[in-house]
Amino acid sequence: MLLQALVGEKVSRIGQLEIVRLEGGFVLFHRDDARRSDLGEHEIDDAFEIARFDDVGNYRPLKTAPSLRHGWKIFARDLLQVERVIDAIYPGRLAMLHAFKSGDLTTTSLRETLNRQSGMYRVAAKISDEQIDGLVGDFCRSDGGCLRTILWKRDTCNKDPSFKLPREKFDPAVDQYLSAKNPRLATAATDSIPLLCQEACNLLVAEARKIVKK
Repeated sequence: MLLQALVGEKVSRIGQLEIVRLEGGFVLFHRDDARRSDLGEHEIDDAFEIARFDDVGNYRPLKTAPSLRHGWKIFARDLLQVERVIDAIYPGRLAMLHAFKSGDLTTTSLRETLNRQSGMYRVAAKISDEQIDGLVGDFCRSDGGCLRTILWKRDTCNKDPSFKLPREKFDPAVDQYLSAKNPRLATAATDSIPLLCQEACNLLVAEARKIVKK
């Protein structure tokens, strides 16, 4: 099992999620809540609802945005239950990581993603390189945008998606949540499991359409 190799002897992290190994199981909670003693106990199946809304009740359309709700903890008996919680909070990211570790992950450039759009989103392909620079630099940034590590390129020339993003944004060895808070410590976070992004998401495509339409 991939998680068996990734989850450490004591503490591991993925995105804003912290996983602590206990005698007889694991406990998962928001990594900002590590020192709190007032966390509400939740069941495994509650993870879906926890991931839906932020602290003030706003819906979270992008599950890898750094806006995961605080104040909860979930006990898991084994790594299978840990995986269920991670998949609920960060859908598809473990499968993506498994493909990456196996060398089977295929990435798609932003231009290719935009060019294959149809219907009302076809116009998104007309976005300029300058507009892409600003869009990706803002939408995908780790400090308030998205915690995924970008693996895709801008086009077939292998240009970076945005020159406004730091190099760390494209490095799977970097803890993106820690990078947003303290970049100098981010590369030393060996206990962190990366959230990988193999192609631009539908939300980014929708934002590209809005920019072109304006």
